Amino acid sequence: MFRPEVWAVLPFHFWSVTFFTFGCVVGSFLNVVIHRLPRGENIVTPPSHCPLCGYHIPWYLNIPLVTWVWLRGRCAHCRASIPLRYFAVELLTGVLFMSCWLKFGPAAGVALVFCLFLALLIAASFIDLEHFIIPDGITLGGAVAGFLAGWLVPGIHHETLAGPALQASMIGMLVGGGVIYLILRLGKLMFGSQKIPLAPGTRLVFGEHGLILPERLIPYEEIFYRDSDTVRIEAHTVELVDRGYREVTLRLKPKQLQIDQDTFKPEEVVYLEVTADRLVLPREAMGLGDVKFMVTLGAFLGWLGAVFALCLSAMIGAVIGLTLILLGKQSRSNPLPYGPFIALGALVWVFFGPRILVWWLH
Repeated sequence: MFRPEVWAVLPFHFWSVTFFTFGCVVGSFLNVVIHRLPRGENIVTPPSHCPLCGYHIPWYLNIPLVTWVWLRGRCAHCRASIPLRYFAVELLTGVLFMSCWLKFGPAAGVALVFCLFLALLIAASFIDLEHFIIPDGITLGGAVAGFLAGWLVPGIHHETLAGPALQASMIGMLVGGGVIYLILRLGKLMFGSQKIPLAPGTRLVFGEHGLILPERLIPYEEIFYRDSDTVRIEAHTVELVDRGYREVTLRLKPKQLQIDQDTFKPEEVVYLEVTADRLVLPREAMGLGDVKFMVTLGAFLGWLGAVFALCLSAMIGAVIGLTLILLGKQSRSNPLPYGPFIALGALVWVFFGPRILVWWLH
């Protein structure tokens, strides 16, 4: 089904329009993934509905691009505002899917695999921008998908046989994940701890999966990498299920919770809520989700594409980060989601990377 002569039966730009349309439909689904996945909701059921009033959206009001423009970005039932992000994701996905066909067609198999890859990049980027996490469903699931794609369509690694393509995918995963994990560990040694100023009396909740701040969730896997990692809080109040404290120091390690002179096992603490003005966290160069994300890149792009994307993402991140700091939009102590920079580096590799590399080497 992936033979070029089969797809060449119909005009080339018939497939351009088809890929754009299909991309917009996929973009509509990605909006569901972006909204529900980080919240732990099912991405299939219930059907599309307004998150505010619960209105179930009928099919004729769920047409990509058209519906948002027709309703002027508002719910048809309660008139609540629908974020521009919904329209942008649908349009972006459609344009990138069509670009994959224009770049790789009529090698339809390669084009479709990279469409899948770009869909993963879009979902990961928008989730990371909003929640500062990249869910395992995207990273680990994407790595498996990339590995299987090398077997089904060896052409994504410029191979004709499945064996060499699988080898390229495996090496890419090891190099992509390994290099960035090394950077993460070195960053841990270099940067130490991070002081996060909070509004007076800020409420912090230690949930099941992470530390819940008013504006975001910090997963525990991005806080604790070793047993010595410690979260320290000079707390005004500390509330447990059966007791409370005032004006005490709280220290939380992976295997120990210390409140003043009392110690507990974290897994036995059912509920922990704190109010404080400052939070001290172990500082990391990047999150573990970025490491898993790079494994996904290696599976699809091979080791050379993964390294290229990582190097370019560092340049882009440095420029944007410094610009935001100079404009006063970002402080040095606040984290910046790195997933979108990695995704942008991978996107450049897919469409222009080999040509840029040849130009650079010459």
